[in-house]
Amino acid sequence: MSHTLWFKDIHFTDVNLVGGKGANLGEMYNLGIPVPNGFCVTAKTYFEFIEINKLAPQIKKILASTDVDQPDQLLAASKKITHLILHSSIPENIAAEIMKSYKKLSDWGGLKNVPVAVRTSATAEDSADASFAGQGETYLNVIGEANVINRVRDCWASLFTPRSLFYQVKKHYDNFKIGVAVPVQKLVHSDISGICFTVNPITNNKNQIIIETIWGLGEYIVQGKVTPDRVVVDKIDWSIVSSDTVHQDIELLRGKDETAQVDVPKSRQDKQKIDPKMAIKIAKLAQKLHNHYRKPQDIEFAIENNVLYFVQTRPITTVASNQKVIDIQPATSVQKPDLIGQPASPGTASGIVVIIKDPKNINRAKTGQILVTSMTTPDFVPAMKKVAGIITDKGGQTSHAAIVSRELGVPCVVGTQTATKTLEEGQTVTLNGTTGEIWFGNLSDAQSNTVETHHDASLPTKKTATKLYVNLAEPELAAEMAKRPVDGVGLLRAEFMMANIGVHPKKIISEGKQKQFINELASDMAKFCKSFNPRPVIYRASDFKTNEYRFLKWGRLYEPEESNPMLGFRGAIRYINSAEVFAMELEAIKVVRNKLNLKNLWLMIPFVHTWQELAKVKQIVTDHGLLRSPTFKLFMMVEIPSNVIMLDKFIDVGIDGISIGSNDLTMLTLGIDRDNSEVAQAFNEMDPAVLWSLKRAITKARKRGLMASICGQAPSNYPELVEKLVKWGITSISVSPDAIDRTRETIAWAEKRKLEK
Repeated sequence: MSHTLWFKDIHFTDVNLVGGKGANLGEMYNLGIPVPNGFCVTAKTYFEFIEINKLAPQIKKILASTDVDQPDQLLAASKKITHLILHSSIPENIAAEIMKSYKKLSDWGGLKNVPVAVRTSATAEDSADASFAGQGETYLNVIGEANVINRVRDCWASLFTPRSLFYQVKKHYDNFKIGVAVPVQKLVHSDISGICFTVNPITNNKNQIIIETIWGLGEYIVQGKVTPDRVVVDKIDWSIVSSDTVHQDIELLRGKDETAQVDVPKSRQDKQKIDPKMAIKIAKLAQKLHNHYRKPQDIEFAIENNVLYFVQTRPITTVASNQKVIDIQPATSVQKPDLIGQPASPGTASGIVVIIKDPKNINRAKTGQILVTSMTTPDFVPAMKKVAGIITDKGGQTSHAAIVSRELGVPCVVGTQTATKTLEEGQTVTLNGTTGEIWFGNLSDAQSNTVETHHDASLPTKKTATKLYVNLAEPELAAEMAKRPVDGVGLLRAEFMMANIGVHPKKIISEGKQKQFINELASDMAKFCKSFNPRPVIYRASDFKTNEYRFLKWGRLYEPEESNPMLGFRGAIRYINSAEVFAMELEAIKVVRNKLNLKNLWLMIPFVHTWQELAKVKQIVTDHGLLRSPTFKLFMMVEIPSNVIMLDKFIDVGIDGISIGSNDLTMLTLGIDRDNSEVAQAFNEMDPAVLWSLKRAITKARKRGLMASICGQAPSNYPELVEKLVKWGITSISVSPDAIDRTRETIAWAEKRKLEK
């Protein structure tokens, strides 16, 4: 196998070969996104380098005696391992191939030695559970074969920086299963650099795109060294919701020695970085990537001479409902804040200020304190994990430090400009990471400065006749979500758990590893069932589309390429035609219900075209010994117009309840691809035709004695719809975690209105 691969030969499924960053660069390049050309030195090459130089035993010995929670030990171990790597030779055949690829890239650029960016791409990077944000090094403006070779080795060594080692241990990664690939990419001489989120990372508003920009190369926005301009774009009508311009007096540019910091000319210091036309262009390309990956993206871009390039994309890994929060007295709603910055990680916290300006001093930070610093670089992660909140002078919402704060669930306010000067060591402050506000003193109801509870856990629970369920996918959130005021899980998505297994089910079957797959899937299901027991957990059988299945390892061998996967081989018809895969899901359910004795697990069948399909699927379920009973309910998703029109026929097959998927039902009722940004403005769950379908499905199901639920996004977005659902007799509403509290309030209000009428 070659030691280098060109972007044109790389796809998203090649993560094990070229790491998260490399795989996404190749996927974007082949999707037609404007990506500067380049190649990747493969992770296999890194492993070969480690093996030839016999480094693994030496590194293991160093790590075995290291406590990563002790900064001095962590730093010492990092220095020893880095020294080993940097003083080991790169085999001649590997060096020759890298130099040959660099020369080819230079020839294409019409230069003898093209300037390149040399970047670290770990195989654990940009995965679904962690961003690996800022752990590997990036080197800009690297020129010449020898320099490229040396920087590749530096990238290999950066797997063992103190911050990366700490991150790996806390994420339970095996240091010797993580490979390091190195993308080598033509450098964009950025006049402007930026980061874009395809959902609002603070509010989780899916209809907003956040764009942050700075002058010069992008390292300063990633590091948080410069506070960026911020533009909010509404993706429904592609309008600018807000635009903030921030003063910038320094920038990073290409220099003689790779890069250099220079002063921004006074004529540009207070000038807006991008105009509305460029902002909309960035937003539309970003949404194209969001649609392609079918999940929110965190994207890096660069602009040279008004030409836009995308240089990275990764999934957004943070969940707002993980944030720590304390009760703040109502006075704060009218009390003017003493300091204001940008909200970076939602939640609130009170505590004693500790000011740390150098990461060498992070051991000064104690549990429950408020960390105040000029900028929170990834070197601060060990301290960030301890403290109750974080405040910085510089940085934006999309800096890597802000991303890590959200991932850790620590409230954070960035870009205050003066926090390290305004606040004093030992002073007590309260911060609100959702609004960016900071007050002097402890404004929590509790007497202690460090009292913390889960998000909104202190809110009184209003008992309602209409049950409130939660939509979930990640097993790691099960225990925490079970503490929230919900009546069960109305939608447990199979796809996330199956994606964690990572291999296409048919490949698993071909290798005779069905038992392993069943046990892994059952283990994840059991986490939800144990946490919520005796409350019901409704497991929706896998609803992967073919393009999503192709992302799994070996997926391209088993999945066709469909022109419209949304209307393709998915749901019930897949269970009939690929019964052997569905059988593994059913066996996993049996393990949970029978062997683990968790009887609160129910089953839901998605995307059923006809009642005949439902009958065939039900027969398969029955043949596996899963019979409807007081403890085992069978639900059907209502998400196709035929489900609404012929609902009596579907009910006659024998089911216990329906759950309306309002997203797909709206799409298919109005004939609008909900993932297509060009027609997104016409997607409307409150359209009269959609409301007619909702009312018919609910009233028909209730008349026939069935439970009726809804698990789409509509109730979260439209409180006025909740009133209608309650009026029509819906038995439960299932929403995303961020909408639990407001939906419970709306249900209580709607039920009261119904009684009054």
